[in-house]
Amino acid sequence: MLDYESLRLIWWALLGILLIGFAVMDGFDLGVAMLLPFVSKSDSERRIVLNTIGPVWEGNQVWLILGGGAIFAAWPPLYAVAFSGFYLAMFLVLCALILRPVGFKFRSKIDNARWRNVWDVSLFIGGLVPALIFGVAFGNLFMGAPFRFDEMLRITYEGTLIGLLNPFALLCGVISVAMLVMHGGTYLALKTERPITNRAAASARYAALALVILFTIDGIWTATFLPGHIITSTLTHDGPSNPLFKTVMLRPGAWFDNYGRYPWMILAPFLVFGGAGLVLWLRRPMLIFVASGLAVAGVITTAGFGLFPFLLPSSLDPKMGLTVWDASSSHMTLFIMLIATLIFLPIVLTYTAWVYRVLRGPVTSAYIERNSKSAY
Repeated sequence: MLDYESLRLIWWALLGILLIGFAVMDGFDLGVAMLLPFVSKSDSERRIVLNTIGPVWEGNQVWLILGGGAIFAAWPPLYAVAFSGFYLAMFLVLCALILRPVGFKFRSKIDNARWRNVWDVSLFIGGLVPALIFGVAFGNLFMGAPFRFDEMLRITYEGTLIGLLNPFALLCGVISVAMLVMHGGTYLALKTERPITNRAAASARYAALALVILFTIDGIWTATFLPGHIITSTLTHDGPSNPLFKTVMLRPGAWFDNYGRYPWMILAPFLVFGGAGLVLWLRRPMLIFVASGLAVAGVITTAGFGLFPFLLPSSLDPKMGLTVWDASSSHMTLFIMLIATLIFLPIVLTYTAWVYRVLRGPVTSAYIERNSKSAY
């Protein structure tokens, strides 16, 4: 059996992989929905855009379910704080995500321009709101959430929905929107025909440029003004899961300490700049889509490396922030879950690869005409 420290590190890495999987796989769905009003100029073109993601968007949401399940089982205190403290924000995300299946199913029920425009707007909102809120949530990880524990480890959360919408978090939200618009644009450039391909590729390039600029501003802000959390006490990495057993201090720029301690981590932000740069430079749709996926993975990885070992810092009492070493499930729980993951995750990956192989190739106007009754 693996030791407790190794299992905690493995599950931290697995959580990051699941978040990257969600951002890459479901991210282009959200990006396509946000681009729907801008890259399609007629009902036929809008149907082409919708049918590029119509067969896969439901399956892509499996990554969100896997991520939530991993947090629930592997990091119970993190689940308790995040899903209770961020309840209203998550409720907004849930409402927006509900608009997606409703929009897909109801849009084609009536052949009326006004009816379809209403559901097109709903699909746009269903893409924009989750992209923005997920980015805001990541921004608040660096700011710290307003929670504390008492001596019995009961949680008190003192934040509000408006409090989550602070300037730094909103910047992170806009970065998330730009990132997913870029990813959705590269997917459309791969899965459609002209003139939609040209519009989508142009949108992806503009979004990639915005991502580079905003990501740089975010890094300067984090390094210069944002207080980072530093553990000042000696921790045993295989000790009990109790966040009260440590001391923490704040220092501006501390979120960059890991990059000095582990120089190889600098590969993560390089993935962002390199991937976005290739989106601006390359012209082959498949390569652009791969580059966009690397940039998305780089954004998530950069955040994870910067925060480590913190999972959710506390802004009320820094020593109560949740870390990899004091917020996990038991040794046996992590081990059993790892065995289950090693069995079922390859099945999910194999099935996903098979689905995309079957659905390879662009969605064309001829395809929509041939399947006018069954396509969205």
